[in-house]
Amino acid sequence: MARWQTRMSALQSLWLFFMKVIRNLFIVLFISTSAFAADWTQWRGAKRDGFVSGVNLPATLPKDLKEQWRVTVGIGHSTPLVVGNKIYHFTRQGEDEILLCLDLATGKEVWRVANQNVSYTVHRAAQAHGKGPKSTPVYWNNKIYTLGISGILSSHDAKTGKLIWQKEFSKQYKETSPLFGTATSPVVDNGLLITYVGGHDNGAMTAFDAETGAVKWFYDGDGPAYSSPLVVTLAGVKQVVTHTQKEFVGIDATNGKKLWSIPSKSEYEDNCASPILYKNNIIFSRERFGIFSIRVTKKGDTYETQEVWKNSDNELYMNTPVINGNHLFGLSSKKKGQFFAIDADTGKTLWQGEGRVGENAAILNTGKTLFFLTNDANLIIANPNTKNFEVLAKYTVAQSQTWAHPILLGNKMLIKDEKTIALFSF
Repeated sequence: MARWQTRMSALQSLWLFFMKVIRNLFIVLFISTSAFAADWTQWRGAKRDGFVSGVNLPATLPKDLKEQWRVTVGIGHSTPLVVGNKIYHFTRQGEDEILLCLDLATGKEVWRVANQNVSYTVHRAAQAHGKGPKSTPVYWNNKIYTLGISGILSSHDAKTGKLIWQKEFSKQYKETSPLFGTATSPVVDNGLLITYVGGHDNGAMTAFDAETGAVKWFYDGDGPAYSSPLVVTLAGVKQVVTHTQKEFVGIDATNGKKLWSIPSKSEYEDNCASPILYKNNIIFSRERFGIFSIRVTKKGDTYETQEVWKNSDNELYMNTPVINGNHLFGLSSKKKGQFFAIDADTGKTLWQGEGRVGENAAILNTGKTLFFLTNDANLIIANPNTKNFEVLAKYTVAQSQTWAHPILLGNKMLIKDEKTIALFSF
């Protein structure tokens, strides 16, 4: 009897071992089919350019997408991050701003932390966009950095959610967010967390020690805009390129010194589109003035900007385009939303789609395909054709507004709508 019980116990242990192996194999298979792409660690992806590697679409795109799971997470325009088998999402539930960690395979909550009672009054011109948050976090060195709609900057441990440090700027600035709420998404470079803080007419592009939160440098020549900074090397100098409230500037990434600037004041001082690096040039847009490509050169101890080309056929509002090959694909604010393709070397318009597409489109580039997710929840997969707008497939992916970027994961995709995150497969 004792021998039989021992044998049964051994068989039970072996069975549990095999079940654990099968479960882990399932998770590995799920991750391997969905995470060929690089981790999505910040605004517009790993390199802040909207490019996604490792996307594995079927040869024939399906008529409908398959929904794997959907969970309610809260409101806001922030794009989720994906690192390994975890999703990190910054959202609002009631009057709390929440940082969530979810399991990628199931959508189940792993942990949550809250900034209690982050009340915020939305400017009447931005009420349709809600109370945010609008800023996308950044993942760096096992930490998640968030910037709330009222300007609260926080560092959290990515494994546990534990708060490491937090900054609130009401003692430095009369207003801690611009008129329509904080929307800029921080960037980390060389151990520095770089973002604009402060409010209308009074703020500073600031570099914080990412580990401790200590201020390393700041540029306070203007108030913040709504676009997100890009760290690039131009004319031999690493610099932070960004819109401010009234200018388009390059700031030395090591000390915060302004190197050059271009007037960029819009009618409502709401510069939104982020800059784009193409070869050695920077592409940006001024509302009602078109799209520009500039080259930065050094003469002696000063830096100058030279206009390479200007395209007056199109202009950007909230949309930030992508580069595919030698071409720029985006959504113009003209005609109430119009897709376009521009030769990125010359600025020549190659084609323009029909108008009335929507107020915004979050755009991704896989190399072989382009993904356009409009704010009306229309997902359009297109060929990066330079002759015309060639649609390969079109899906409705939500029943509410979609402002965040879709996250492409092999043959799967995350969609954040007004209140939920859903995982789809192709």
